[in-house]
Amino acid sequence: MSPSGYLGDRTDKREPGANGLALDEEGKLILCQHGERQIGKMLASLDAPKPDFQSLVSEYEGKRFNSPNDLVFHSKGQLFFTDPPYGMDPWDEKELDFQGVFRLDTDGKLNLLIDSLSRPNGIALSPDQSNLYIAQSDPEKARYYAFDLDDIGNVISGKVLFDATSLQSESRKGLPDGLKVHSSGTLFATGPGGVLVISPDGKHLGTILTENGTANCTFDSDEKYLYMTADAFLMRIALK
Repeated sequence: MSPSGYLGDRTDKREPGANGLALDEEGKLILCQHGERQIGKMLASLDAPKPDFQSLVSEYEGKRFNSPNDLVFHSKGQLFFTDPPYGMDPWDEKELDFQGVFRLDTDGKLNLLIDSLSRPNGIALSPDQSNLYIAQSDPEKARYYAFDLDDIGNVISGKVLFDATSLQSESRKGLPDGLKVHSSGTLFATGPGGVLVISPDGKHLGTILTENGTANCTFDSDEKYLYMTADAFLMRIALK
């Protein structure tokens, strides 16, 4: 589908498309629209997709987002998303002086949860939804964070779950980007070398080496396979 993220007329945008994707409870496609700097909803069905979008949220306190990157739904319908500047062009005006992690409630209220991360990117929830995981794609601080949430969805506390900065090398390219959480609680997080497998307590169990910079991953409905987007490749590996 094109366009998917930028609906304007300029042809010199570096990353005009959509980034993170999710389905809401009605099965509608929700997109992090880099070019439009907003969270959008495709109004057409998945069976007959069309570039017809409704903006769900595009600014915080009257200031435009940087470029929403990834998102995850809570079972209550709340939408958590990250907002680094990767989709912005040199001629874009950066209106926020931070890179935020936000929560959009079902009543349309937008809440800023975190403003202290340099490059918040991938985002996921633990199986019991008490922990919010954030991947930080900063080469100087290539980390995965875990934040405790209260019953409302506010951040109580946070910590570095795993620091992958030292794993970067010429042969293991890539930074923390997209991540997904297995029903067991194990994290499958893209990063240096491919997809890092990390226990809920932050132990690095191993890495699925893709030989490419790897942007995201996800499971099939039965968790029999892990699908990975690695550079120009779509990959799949069977899980035990």
